[in-house]
Amino acid sequence: MRRVFRDDHELFRDQVRRFIAQEIAPHYAAWEKAGVTPASLWRRAGEEGLLNCALPEPYGLGGDFGHAAVVIEELARANYLGIGFSIHSDMVAPYVDAFGTEAQKARWLPAMTRGELIGALALTEPGAGSDLKAIRSRAVRDGDHYVLNGQKTFITNGVNAGLAIVLASTAPDLGARGLSLFCVEAGLPGYTKGAPLDKIGQHSQDTCELFFDDLRLPADCLLGQENAAFEYLTRELARERLAIALRAAASLEGMLEETAEYIRGRKVFGRRVIDYQNSRFILANARAQSVMLRVFLDDCLARLMAGELDATTAAIAKLNATEIQGKALDELLQLYGGYGYMAEYGIGRAWSDARALRLFGGTSEIMREIIGRGFA
Repeated sequence: MRRVFRDDHELFRDQVRRFIAQEIAPHYAAWEKAGVTPASLWRRAGEEGLLNCALPEPYGLGGDFGHAAVVIEELARANYLGIGFSIHSDMVAPYVDAFGTEAQKARWLPAMTRGELIGALALTEPGAGSDLKAIRSRAVRDGDHYVLNGQKTFITNGVNAGLAIVLASTAPDLGARGLSLFCVEAGLPGYTKGAPLDKIGQHSQDTCELFFDDLRLPADCLLGQENAAFEYLTRELARERLAIALRAAASLEGMLEETAEYIRGRKVFGRRVIDYQNSRFILANARAQSVMLRVFLDDCLARLMAGELDATTAAIAKLNATEIQGKALDELLQLYGGYGYMAEYGIGRAWSDARALRLFGGTSEIMREIIGRGFA
């Protein structure tokens, strides 16, 4: 039993597992080939209470981040990292809830909770990832509108998204301190989406580019205060990075159990693979690191739920979780031999899907920079 979770969290976990078994598992391979998750899955997830479960009522389901963590973990443990619920529920919706007006919350959040409106976070640009000073998208005030021009790339949920939170410069002379957030609805003149990007992993996660060409946005689409996006992003990143760490840890746990089961049945030179000491040592190392990581992440989760998780600790969580996951999955894949490289085996998908987690939410190098500042 993990002390960070209450009985209601564990009951919810059973519900999430049933949803995954019934609504995702039978169809996931087809979605991977299609390069997109159907919008119908989001509506079913909304009906079953899997979206915005940590968002306060009346706009969300009134749970806490423990409920959100259950969804994150169970999807990752089942090896379905391509499902973009966490971006929608744990990144996009909280921005609207924290910084939006009551009119903005009522306009978008209930539909997001029902799965009728899918959210995306549009921060990254072709020439600007973690370097916010390099953002080139511009939003210029023109009467009661803003005129938005720019391009975003690597946008998760981008194909399906009916609402994108877009980062743009409103005061270029101020650099990162002159950035603002805008809520941009799909279908507006001047807003176009590129085709799904061809990635090496997480194929069912619809990722695309977004283009804004003289897009006229009503001024009430500004999220929060003008030129305040840097502070907003800083406040929200701890939760986002912990969410990524939780995905990495649960993915490793799931693949460790699957690999152990596989090598119990596979024979090489007349012996089960698990009967070789090297195989057991690989499993032992993965379990030792996984258990140590889980204890730390549960402490981080408890801190977040108490409002006490700081940016440096969140960076430590993401760095450790994603680096441990990547190394351990590589070693587990080796135990499958050539079959590990075959797409039909879950370990191969987990291995390729995991690579993105060392890039999402700030690269491992950025995490080290954040952690290292404490020594300056």
